[in-house]
Amino acid sequence: MTIRTLLLLLLMMYASAVSAQPKEYVCHQAARKIVIDGKLDEWRKVPATEAFVDIEGDLKPNPRFATRVKMLWDAQYFYIAAELAEPHVWGTLTQRDSVIFHDNDFEVFIDPNGDRNEYYEFEINALNTGWDLFLPKPYRDGGTADNSWNIAGLKTAVRVNGTLNNPKDQDRGWTVELALPWQALAQYAHQAAPPKEGDEWRVNFSRVEWQHEIVDGKYRKVANTKEDNWVWSPQGVIDMHRPERWGVVRFTTRAAKR
Repeated sequence: MTIRTLLLLLLMMYASAVSAQPKEYVCHQAARKIVIDGKLDEWRKVPATEAFVDIEGDLKPNPRFATRVKMLWDAQYFYIAAELAEPHVWGTLTQRDSVIFHDNDFEVFIDPNGDRNEYYEFEINALNTGWDLFLPKPYRDGGTADNSWNIAGLKTAVRVNGTLNNPKDQDRGWTVELALPWQALAQYAHQAAPPKEGDEWRVNFSRVEWQHEIVDGKYRKVANTKEDNWVWSPQGVIDMHRPERWGVVRFTTRAAKR
């Protein structure tokens, strides 16, 4: 092995190790009431996460379209706002608890106490159709999703910056706004919900993006192609159900900037 080859190998190992470190985010208390309408007007000064990367990490190509998330909280809710750049916003699923990732979607994963078990998942598409589920443990450990579980009191809103399901023009993207009640998240949290100053929860976000074509004036997924999976904190493998690789959200009682 030449010195050049060895150096390249070491650089690749270093890059892989860096990308494997979970992302971190400081979640501030909301300084004012958050209206769940999808507009994100109240979020302008709230820091955003880094742009999403491929689920396998930085060694894969960067996503074609940018995605970022912002988070806030108060005594009642854990708030999440997502901005998804997208030149063609489309969706087909309108029935609650459909398998939403069969459309382009935005996904939330929450493991309150970081024990890799008893975690929540929520998916939503551009039609504001949601799917909430609970997993007692990851699929690879024999876990089975409980689709009957609902986030009681959940508030959701989607706003399209363009036209939905119209392939005749180009859009700028879509935004998602969520309010997840602490009362629902407390069910399997095994710690304070709402959290206390300095508490850390394991959280990750995913975006599923399908390649599409336009047939007879409508969007259609390209046959025999796999979806792209873009995430906040990279998993290292194509599997979102590895909670030990999710990001760390650290809660503070300090109010966000107005």
